[in-house]
Amino acid sequence: MSKLSARNTDGRINLEQQRKRAKELLRRLKAGSEPEKCALLRRLNPSDSVSLADAQWLIAKELGFSNWPKLKAHVESIDFAARHPNFAADDEASATHWRCGNDIEHSLRVAGFRGNFRVMTDPLCMAPVQDLPYEKYRTLRSRFISQAFQMEMADVVRRFDEEYIHLPTLDTTPHAVLWCEADPYDQLFLIRLLASIKNLPRKLELIEVAQVPGVERFIGIGQLSPDVLAWLWPQRRPIGEDALKLAQQAWLALCSGSPVNLAQIAHSQHASLPFLAPALLRQLQELPDIRHGLSLTERLSLQYIAEAGPVTCGRVFAELTAKREPLPHLGDLMFYAALRPLIDAENPLITESETDLERPYRSLTLTPLGHQILHGQAYWLDYASQERWIGGVGVKPRQPHWAISEECYPVWRG
Repeated sequence: MSKLSARNTDGRINLEQQRKRAKELLRRLKAGSEPEKCALLRRLNPSDSVSLADAQWLIAKELGFSNWPKLKAHVESIDFAARHPNFAADDEASATHWRCGNDIEHSLRVAGFRGNFRVMTDPLCMAPVQDLPYEKYRTLRSRFISQAFQMEMADVVRRFDEEYIHLPTLDTTPHAVLWCEADPYDQLFLIRLLASIKNLPRKLELIEVAQVPGVERFIGIGQLSPDVLAWLWPQRRPIGEDALKLAQQAWLALCSGSPVNLAQIAHSQHASLPFLAPALLRQLQELPDIRHGLSLTERLSLQYIAEAGPVTCGRVFAELTAKREPLPHLGDLMFYAALRPLIDAENPLITESETDLERPYRSLTLTPLGHQILHGQAYWLDYASQERWIGGVGVKPRQPHWAISEECYPVWRG
């Protein structure tokens, strides 16, 4: 990447800054210090002359736009949304906003949103998820959360009750808006909510985001500025009966002891919930890979530790989130919990040192067994110590279990 590149993470683009970058790029193009960009321009336009319009086009392409006018129009639309939210006219003040975390509540308030806010933080992409009556479900999930994140069980149960008490109100809420991303954490939250609805509410809407123009690496809605959240507001769309039916099917498939039905949904296209299938495919990749027994999260982590180790746990998390994870969905504490079985096993794949430090600063190194399994010379479930859960599918070490093929289809490994 050129040193002219300006990283954009919150979705705001300063048009004046981009104009200055284009002028600086033009000087570099004329001086011949950007040979790759010059070659690209010559392929598109054999003329020897390079103009400011050429430099602006390159800047726009770098930020994800097809041309400079579209970049300019996008910036102006965000500016307009920030100045004219028009919330009163479309009944925002009476809306209830649902989100799988509290990462956007403050920004929504700053942007001028006045409706109620509901949070559900149950990390459904991790550990056992089963379709049970509430009290049994709460016990199952609270036990995992308490152990994985070292939280007092009473505190976890109390938070569960505080969050889930609002779930039955979705049926009767006059206006509910769900804010979601395209990753497994958010999409499983989405089907959990929709599957709980028995009767379609009068006004149920969805704001669903997979990427934001100009953002170099979109991780989540929480990274966006209040102005960009205001820009997203008019893009919400209604949720209908077809989405509720699909969510119910997907929820039951997620909770099933077999991943077959989940894979069928994941390998199909769904117009009512277009980001669901890719998220479910990513969730299926947490099953043991048929070749080495590692989940995708585990494999990506081991690969980076093998390349960079010794390396801190925080650095591994940052590398996966910023570059290697196809659908970033784990927070830092979730990621650390996912690595513990590789560290704490009787036959570990990772050695953790400097344990007197906080987890992000502890150093990680692959063991000889870690190298063997990473290269497919051994199978992790032949050595692992802990049972693994992906939704309703339990995977026990040294016992027949479900695995995932390279094509992302479930395979029974006897």
